[in-house]
Order: sequence, then structure tokens, then C-alpha cells
Amino acid sequence: MANNSDNRENMRRESRRDYHGRKSRPWLKVIRWFFLIVLLLVVSGIGLFAFYAKDAPNISQDQLQSGGTSSLYTNDGKFLLSLGSEKRIYVKNSQIPQQLKDAIVSVEDKRFYKDKIGVDPVRIAGSMLTNAKSNSIAAGGSTITQQLVKLTVFSTATSQRTLKRKAQEAWLAMKVQREFSKDQILEFYINKVYMNYGNYGMGTAANYYYNKPLKKLDLAQTALIAGMPNAPVAYDPYLYPEKAKYRRNIVLKTMLENKKITQSQYDQATKESITKGLRPRHSNNESQRRKIDDPYIKEVISEVKQKGFDPYNDNLKITVNIDQKAQNKLYELANSGAVPFTNDKMQIGATIVDPTNGHVVAILGGRHLPSVQLGLDRAVQTGRSTGSSIKPVLDYAPAIQYLNWSTAKMLDDSRYVYPGTNIQLYDWDNKYDGMMTMRKALEQSRNVPAVKTLAKVGVGRASIFARRMGINVPANSGLSVAIGANASSLQMAGAYSAFATMGIYHKPQFVSKIETPDGLARNYDSPGVRVMKKSTAYMITDMLKDVIKSGSGTSAKISGLYQAGKTGTVKYSDEELVRYPAYASTPKDSWFVGYTKSYVMGVWTGYDNLKDGTISGVGQQSAQLMYKNMMSYLMQNKANVDWNKPSSVIRAKIVNNSNPPRVATSGGTWQLFVKGHAPAGVGDNDASYDEDDEETDTSSSSRTNDSNTTTVTADDEADRESSRTERIEERRSSSSSSQTVEVRQSSSSENRQSSSTVANSSSQRPTSSRDDDEDDGD
Repeated sequence: MANNSDNRENMRRESRRDYHGRKSRPWLKVIRWFFLIVLLLVVSGIGLFAFYAKDAPNISQDQLQSGGTSSLYTNDGKFLLSLGSEKRIYVKNSQIPQQLKDAIVSVEDKRFYKDKIGVDPVRIAGSMLTNAKSNSIAAGGSTITQQLVKLTVFSTATSQRTLKRKAQEAWLAMKVQREFSKDQILEFYINKVYMNYGNYGMGTAANYYYNKPLKKLDLAQTALIAGMPNAPVAYDPYLYPEKAKYRRNIVLKTMLENKKITQSQYDQATKESITKGLRPRHSNNESQRRKIDDPYIKEVISEVKQKGFDPYNDNLKITVNIDQKAQNKLYELANSGAVPFTNDKMQIGATIVDPTNGHVVAILGGRHLPSVQLGLDRAVQTGRSTGSSIKPVLDYAPAIQYLNWSTAKMLDDSRYVYPGTNIQLYDWDNKYDGMMTMRKALEQSRNVPAVKTLAKVGVGRASIFARRMGINVPANSGLSVAIGANASSLQMAGAYSAFATMGIYHKPQFVSKIETPDGLARNYDSPGVRVMKKSTAYMITDMLKDVIKSGSGTSAKISGLYQAGKTGTVKYSDEELVRYPAYASTPKDSWFVGYTKSYVMGVWTGYDNLKDGTISGVGQQSAQLMYKNMMSYLMQNKANVDWNKPSSVIRAKIVNNSNPPRVATSGGTWQLFVKGHAPAGVGDNDASYDEDDEETDTSSSSRTNDSNTTTVTADDEADRESSRTERIEERRSSSSSSQTVEVRQSSSSENRQSSSTVANSSSQRPTSSRDDDEDDGD
């Protein structure tokens, strides 16, 4: 019995121990769950890494050894050129000084020789911690091998820094690590990095900056070369010597910390001038094609950067919209003497756009361009007044769009004083021609009717209209902007393209597609956006045909061609005439913007500096003659197609200067009305319309009809959509209620037109504008 009692007692004690043991060790469950979660995360991470890595692009030794430059191709797939303008000097491992290797490894990846897999987990963890502390990307965790992979097959765009890309980058870095030695990897990297001014590779850079091979550079020069790939433009020793010195000294400091140089070497190198041994700034040897295409290439680079890519490091395939034959012809016309200019210093900027898609076909940055890569491009300058070429965009198109004016609308070209002032506005010929139709006012480029028209529309509303066509006119501008706003030939060609396409605007584009080495392709062509009614675009085009036929643009006339266009000239301000009184009777700038259904061309001519001269003699027609010669060339193999009148427009022959308009039984002038806004008794008698009635040159020409027929329903729907968009934008703009009044007045006995601004007690003087062709009469 005693034994049984003892056994039961022992069992009770063991049971209590088990119970208390289980109760006192709950952490074991936590540990188990923790390791299980970690295991799941590791397995999931490995699975996700494998999933992403399986789609990684291929990478070969040829790719690793190639330069990182991007290549440009035309829309038909033909290679145009490489952005690397200097022939790369490839340096083999045996030619690379140990000092340069030490500098690169010290500043870029001090654990380079220790990591065995191509990625550095310690460095990645450190960079993640640093970035978390700074709440930004303050430090990178990429090894030199990863940087090499990125430069070879990936884009450096911020938008491409995805988990998938990082996984593929790491996988390829491990692959490269397995297949190549550390010295080979360093050799590939040294020869691939971008070093500014179109130079790829440090051997090329040593020759460009110091005219020496790498092995002949001193320690300070070596450190500068080693540090530049981090930001080659920012550390440019020519333009930013202080920043270049700062980066050089960082490299030297890391070399000291890694015991690659002594303290005395460090002290001596940091004291060395950043300009020691530096060659004078110079241009690379360039081909003739590069010289001709340079302005275009400059805009391509700018556009690619705006889209988030690095054209110098991303090894991109860029499809550009250039027509090389047109580009060559444009350059030739400006430099061969085929188009006359006042003198050799007279300059030009021109842009040709395909209005159907916005493709910039050709661009001219100037005459006698120097051999400076990515130099001044006058075609995109926006600091010059457009003169009267702005009138269709800012004055008359909004009047048709918003006020439903007809081309027969009567406007008063008479003495005009800006409201609230005693300052009088003059026309370009210092005369007033009295009552005239809107068609005649635009054809002969009269200033007073244009300013009065803008006043009726309202600057705020007109600025919205112009902005939708790529012309930035501040809503608080004064009324003188009606006869001159600041814009470039690129912007003006883009704006006029909306007239050429019956109201559809395509933003001018130099690039149509970008492809990265890993197969990513992005297309940038768009269907365009409707910015005005078809009726507005057609009526403006119809009036601008008259500008070339019998108005201020007769020098641009091409016999038999369906085309439209507008001149623009700008006078010198009073302040400028005080310095150069001999310039009084000549224009400061001269413009012509013209178009067919296939091309739009904007041309500016003038001088970079006042002291260079003024536009005189035949130079006053250079803009029109450039357009005439170039458009004749462009249209050789294009169909000569007229614009079809939409059903939303009524055409009728109207008694000259009748107010209200009356239908003419004989004589008269063909005028256009927005459907639903024609006076009583005016109906569409388009069936009897013959354009030869309006021609001053009746030479025969082959004319084809546009095959696109537009129905009333389509017209009305397009007009309604345009109106809805306008109303939304108008409601968003609150600036039209406070309009600045700009005024102009005559000065001295010469009756010169000057300009001044009366707004908020400002005395700022804008440049005035005029058109110089004589009034040919009705």
C-alpha cells in the first residue's frame, strides 16, 4: 500500500512539473513562429527574386566592352548617329595605372575585391539604413559590378528603379562576377562611363582634358578623372572648378582612408590647382552631318531628359522625327547664298513641323554655326517678339471662336488712344485706312484693328486659347501683345499646325520612340487634341491664303500651291533708337509662318546683338524667301491638296464693306460666316465659288480634292467638344478680370512708333511691331 501511495505521489509531482514547464515556456512558441515567418519570407524572397530574374536580359562581353552611348535612328529605321562624338580610346587592363584602380575602388566600392558574388549585402544594408535616416535616396548600395550592369543593359531613369529591375540587376551582376575577373570588370567599367562632352571612358577623358594617356596623369588629375562619373556635368572642371575640386578631394580622402596613399601625398594633391595641366576648353572633331544636325540633336537630348532618361548613360535606341534630306536642304539654303541676307551677321531660326502628328521634320539653329557641340539654337529662342505673326493665334481666331465673327466683320482702322491714357496707337505706315473687313485687316496686317479685336475678345480669354496651342501669353498682358508676343519658331510652327489640321493641335516632338537595352519601348506619338472649332481653323486659313496672294506675304508666293501664312516684323524701341538712330527705318526682327496641309514652317530673322547691324534691303524678305525655297522643295513629292470647307461654314459673295453684309449680285468679295451666325438673307452659295476669282496669279496648276468628307454631325460634335473644353478652361482662369493696358505713342517729327506700358505705374516699354509691305488695295 505504501508503494502505491508513493507511486501516486510521484505521478502527481511529475504532472505538476509538466504543467509548470509548459506554463513557463511560451517563448518557445514565439521563437518557432518567428523562424517560421522568417523562413517563409526567405523562401518568398527567393521565389520572387527567381521570378524576376528569369526575365533578365542577356549580357555578353561585347556589350560590356561597348560604349554606353545612345544611338539615334530615323523613323524608317536607318541609323543616324551616335551621341558619342569623340572616338573612344579603349584602355586594356595592362594600360590602366594601379593608382586609378585604387582611386575608383576607394570612392565607388571599397569592398570590391572582397565581395565574391557581385553584390555586397553589407553595403546594401548600410545604404538602406542611411536612406531611412535621411528619408531619401542619400546613398547607393550598388557595387562597381552592378553599376557596370546598369550602364550596359538598364536605364538609369529614376522611374526604372523598381524591385524587379534591382533583382535583375543583382542577378546579372552575379553572372558577370562568375564569368569575369575583378580586373576585367574594372576594365569594362573604366571604358564605359560617361565623362561629359561626348566622351566615353576614362582613357578618352584623359586625352580630352589633359591630352595625356592615363599613366601620365599625376595623383590629383587621376582623382578628378576617377570621381567624374558620379556626375560628369556637375563636376566639369571648365564650368564648375569648385565643384570639381570638391569631388576630387573626396576621392583623395577615401584613398587616404583606404591606405592607398600617404598623408603627404594627400596633402600635396589637395593643394594642387584644379586647372593644372588642363587643356583649354575645346571642341571635338565633328563630322559635317553632326554640324548640320547639331541643333536638332540638342533638342532631342533635352526631350529625352524630360522624359526621364539619361541619353548619355542609358545606352538607348532613340527614334527621332528628323527628315535628313530636309535638314540638309534647310542648312544649305541658309549658308550657301541661295537665300539672300543683309550681311553675314544676320541670323535665322527656323522650324518645320508635320502638322498631322507634330513631328519636327527639320530645324535650323542659325547661319554659319561654329563647331560647338550643342551650341545656341535660335529656333527655340522665346525672347524675341513675334510681331504681327501672332495676330491669327491671339486676336482673330479667338474672335471667330468666341464671338462668331465673320471674315466680313467690319473693323475701324482709325485714330486709337488706349483707354485711360493719352497715348495713341499707330499702324506700321503711320496712317489709318478707315473701315475695313476682318479679312482685309489681317491680309494687310493693320495694327489698330488687331488691338481692337483683342480688346473685344479679352486678353484673359485669348491667352487661354493661345496657351492650348503652345504659346504662353500671360493673362495679365497688355493690349500691345495683340501685335507682338514672345515665342519661338518652334512654338509658332506648332500653333499654326492647328490651323493646318482644321483645329487639331499636336505638340511638336523631336522623339517618337525610346527603347532601352532590356527591351522596354515607349512610343510618344499622340492623336492630338482639338483646340478650336473646324470653322475657326478653316476661316483663318482662308484669310491667310490672301496674305500670300495679295497681302504682306507676296514674296512667299509659290505658284499654284495651296498654302497660307502670315508675316511679322518688329520695330526697335525708343531706347534702342537712342543708341542706334540709323536703325529707325528698318525692322529689328522679321518673321514668316506659313503652311500647307503637309508642312508648317516658322522662320525668324534678325541679329543676336544690336551692334551687329539691322535688317535692310533684300534682308527684309529673307524670312519669306527662306520659306518659299524650302516649302517648294518639301512639296515636290507631296499632293497639292486644298482644305475642304466644313459644313459649319457658310461662303457667300458679299458687297464690299457692306455693314451689315449684303449678298452681291455682281462684283463683291467672297466671305465666310459661322453657320447660324450669318445675317438674314445671307445663304451658302458655295456652289458658284471659283477660287480663280480670288487669284492674282491665274497660272494653271493641278489641284486635287481632299478625299475626307466631313458630315454636319461630326462638325457639330467637334465644335461642341471644343466649346465645352474652352468653358472649363475659362472658369479656371480668374486673371482676365484685371487687364493691363499697354499703350503706344508716336515720338518726334519722324512719326516713329514707340511703345510704353501704363499698368500699375510701370514704365516698362515693350517692342512694337509692324508689317512693311505696301498696302496693295482691295
